[in-house]
Amino acid sequence: MRMLVLGAGLQGSACAFDLLQEPAVTQVLLADMHVDVLAPFLRQRADARLVPMVLDVRDADAVRAAFARCDAVLSAIPYYFNEPLARLAVEAGVHFADLGGNTEIVQQQKQLHDAACAKGVSVIPDTGLAPGMVNIIAQHGIDQFDTVDSVKLFVGGLPQEPEPPLGYQIAYSIEGMVDYYTTPSLVVRHGAPATVDALSETESVAFADGVGTLEAFHTAGGLSTMVYRYAGRIPVMEYKTLRYPGHAAIMRAIRDLGLLGTTPVDIKGQLVAPRDVFVKVAGAALRKGKPDLVALRVVVTGAKDGKTSQRAWEVVDRYDSERGITAMMRTTGYTLSITGQLQASGAITPGVHTPDECIPAERYFAMLAARGVMVREV
Repeated sequence: MRMLVLGAGLQGSACAFDLLQEPAVTQVLLADMHVDVLAPFLRQRADARLVPMVLDVRDADAVRAAFARCDAVLSAIPYYFNEPLARLAVEAGVHFADLGGNTEIVQQQKQLHDAACAKGVSVIPDTGLAPGMVNIIAQHGIDQFDTVDSVKLFVGGLPQEPEPPLGYQIAYSIEGMVDYYTTPSLVVRHGAPATVDALSETESVAFADGVGTLEAFHTAGGLSTMVYRYAGRIPVMEYKTLRYPGHAAIMRAIRDLGLLGTTPVDIKGQLVAPRDVFVKVAGAALRKGKPDLVALRVVVTGAKDGKTSQRAWEVVDRYDSERGITAMMRTTGYTLSITGQLQASGAITPGVHTPDECIPAERYFAMLAARGVMVREV
């Protein structure tokens, strides 16, 4: 397998690291605008198979040349590049997977299905943690029942030791966090797609393993296209983010005061968007870099052989102190790596599929377990 990873940031580096653990991967091209300084954990593991390369993904000719050198492309760069890159990958006849996060762009990528089939390659968007891992687990849960009444997804990336005032640290991007807290959440209610306010309908979710009780509230994006797949078939589907108690109330107050707004206001003669100030100031304060954890739970209620029951699956993963790899990187970057390996090995049918549509859950769970990330029924 010859693999190309786009993006040498946290998730791309974790993906490349994981690929290098697999002997069948003969080359890992790690492409970014700047690759002069690799993540410490990647430098320690790097061997001749790792080839850093400078690449501007806006340069279509350079992208085509890079794609010609690999069997699969794994995108860990911002979501707005994913549709044109997927199109170029199909054109080049190579597999493509990305971390996604924008359902509208995923729907655009779905239009490449016939072309991907004709080329014998697969395109898998939304293959990170949420969306990604949580959707694969949700589909596995759905598959255990004859009929399903509700599917509830809960995911959070958190510091192991919360600090006031938010009990939170940036696990990926504060811009992404603000997007999730200001965008209506798409859910299924009464069998039909619907939207609910972000940061609403707070509930408590108790975890063992020393995590304790967390709060859950609506945010956008986690269900991805499952909303449309199961509308009319499953009465209730929803995704909520997990945080330490009290987080949602503070963020609602900040949002409702207009401090996350995008309309510029006059500040001493200068037009400034409140959101830009919040991102700059809070982003610096919340970038703590301390040991983290990921908590995930999927709860499915349905009927099997005429008997109604509820089943749940859970992941609790923590910072890898030996290698210096965060739980968010392990659950997200490793999932992207596993997806690419499944694609390149021929385990995925050609076409454009979201992870819940195509990734074999039991095999995926086993590959995660080999990395110390455990999916367990609770």
